[in-house]
Amino acid sequence: MSKVIRSSAFALSFGYIAFGIAALILFAAPLWHAWQVTVEAGRSEILHADTVRLTDVFQREGAPGLKTFIDTRVGMQIAGDRILLLTDASLHRLAGNLAQWPQDIPAKPGMYTVTANLGGRRAECVFVRTALPGGYNLLVGRDVARFAPLTRHFWSGLAGAIAVLSIVGVLGGVFIRRALLARIDSIRQTVLAIVQGDLSHRLPTLRGGDELDTLSRTINGMLDQIEQLIHGIRDVSNAIAHDLRTPLAELRSRLEELSLTRPTDEETFAEIDGAVADVDRVIRIFNALLRLAEIDTGMRRSGFVQVNANELASEAVEFYLPAAELKDVALSFGSPGPVLVSGDPVLLAQAVGNLIDNALKYVGDKGSVQVDVQHRTDGAVEICVCDDGPGIPDDEKPKVAQRFYRGDASRGTPGVGLGLSLVQAVAKLHGGTLELTDNYPGLCARMIIEPGALLSGRERAATPELKSGAAVEAKSTPGALAL
Repeated sequence: MSKVIRSSAFALSFGYIAFGIAALILFAAPLWHAWQVTVEAGRSEILHADTVRLTDVFQREGAPGLKTFIDTRVGMQIAGDRILLLTDASLHRLAGNLAQWPQDIPAKPGMYTVTANLGGRRAECVFVRTALPGGYNLLVGRDVARFAPLTRHFWSGLAGAIAVLSIVGVLGGVFIRRALLARIDSIRQTVLAIVQGDLSHRLPTLRGGDELDTLSRTINGMLDQIEQLIHGIRDVSNAIAHDLRTPLAELRSRLEELSLTRPTDEETFAEIDGAVADVDRVIRIFNALLRLAEIDTGMRRSGFVQVNANELASEAVEFYLPAAELKDVALSFGSPGPVLVSGDPVLLAQAVGNLIDNALKYVGDKGSVQVDVQHRTDGAVEICVCDDGPGIPDDEKPKVAQRFYRGDASRGTPGVGLGLSLVQAVAKLHGGTLELTDNYPGLCARMIIEPGALLSGRERAATPELKSGAAVEAKSTPGALAL
């Protein structure tokens, strides 16, 4: 029972009950005050009207006439309706339905509330005392308790309303608790299944779209992301084991062969160069993974500065021109003018370099690679690298940005399958995306930087000098771009 009382549903129900009772009391208080004022005013008006009427009778007919009028009125009225008393100067009763003059009434004429003896019972009454000519005294009053039933009905109604509100609140708490427990139990079952390793479970949602549904959809989105990250970690772990095994096996084989055969100095140094290349490949993989981890955490956002995307892409094209000339590939660049964005210049340079490097890998001899930087119609900035190579099949486009994924066309080319993963991570860090579309023939890779990452006019005016030379900085690590 204590567990039920401590539940949130009952806490809310009791809170609403307390709020409802407070509202009823605040509503009843002014009504009670208005009732009291109205009753007092009405009683006073009636007593004064009766006093004026009886005084007029005394002035017309004298004391005998008023005595007859009072006796007649008392005989006709309902018992206890009005209290009338006419006395002489010595306060001896002459007429009326009051046995004797109340002792607590002051000698001065006016309205008083005193306790009087009404037919053998003590009652609180309101009297108007009037002094008549000749020393006569007139007392007109009413019993205050006459309105007591109405007062009791008022308080009984208020108590009944509070009782109904309390009962409905408790029953509502019971039903609300059952409904919440049903929803929470389904959530608990889903969470237990996920804890036991079944990541495919999701919290149930209804079409109503209440607060619990909103929370469930948010948690489901988080679970989708967690499942994706766990699968990604599993895939990355498998890919790392696969991709590191080859260079490490080659390195061990080279060293073992050197140890067993003891070749000439020239052959030994050639094998050492090959071993160094294998070690560089392993280091490149780890460096790329560390960069991707750093990008995923968003740590590089603190280094955002003004970047001229046009100049950055131009320097990257200039850096790859010798490699393009060796393959007899036409590498060209086009841009309408300075395009300013806020971002990390080194990461943007690496991303553009990866796109150009991928295009040069797969484009054939005498092919072409076109690099463009432009504003989109939605205000975003687009850095596009298009080639006329074999392209990527539609079923592989969603996969090529996955870490360590390599399609069938890339099996014989150098790399570990992290290039487009880095580009996608950099685009996401800058609030954008990576889009891959057909070029008929070939492929167009577009790195889009959303308007939220663009510079405002105030930022442009505050820092007129752009952060250039990012491609040159990226050149300081020649293995960083070919992933």
